[in-house]
Amino acid sequence: MSDDFRSAVAAGVLGTEKNYRELLQSIVEVARAIFSAKASSIFLLDEATDELVFEAVAGEGSESLVGRRFPSSTGIAGFVLVSRQPLVIEDVLTDPRFSRETAESTGFVPKGLMAVPLLHEESALGVLEVLDRPSEARFTLAEMELLGLFAAQAAIALDLLQRARRAQQALAGEGELAVLARIADRLERRRDDEDEGTAAAAEFLATLEKIL
Repeated sequence: MSDDFRSAVAAGVLGTEKNYRELLQSIVEVARAIFSAKASSIFLLDEATDELVFEAVAGEGSESLVGRRFPSSTGIAGFVLVSRQPLVIEDVLTDPRFSRETAESTGFVPKGLMAVPLLHEESALGVLEVLDRPSEARFTLAEMELLGLFAAQAAIALDLLQRARRAQQALAGEGELAVLARIADRLERRRDDEDEGTAAAAEFLATLEKIL
């Protein structure tokens, strides 16, 4: 099945965008608390516009940054996205990759940060950042492993968020794909047993796709 068709099926079996946004928010809130940081954020790469988008923010800027965009090559987040390598920087002002202008536009200029790419299969979906953990706390390998665990969960949530958005676009569209997406949605609402309902919905939609 095509990616768009799978997204249509996802409208019935993977949940809603709201669920995944809440999951992303919980990840940044827990990451901020665990590292005793001033802020934490998750960026999603919008491939259509080649921009990084704030999808979830905890702490500084949490009330105004969600939805803000900037070019994907900007600053440390952009470097981490492209390089696919995590970074720990104790003093960002001395790092040439840091974009002070971008940071100032958010209303918060951090002193230090940890950033890790959000990887799913072969794709770099975004970046997780933890800003201004206590300066007296020395960074350890255990913390990097913990940050990696947060990144793995965030990558899964971002992938599901993208699928849910594509599914909603299919539901709102016209033509055969939209019809199939709406069928998937109705099957999900009416199923009695989760596992059997999911399998039946997928099999039914696969058959319809072949017919169409």
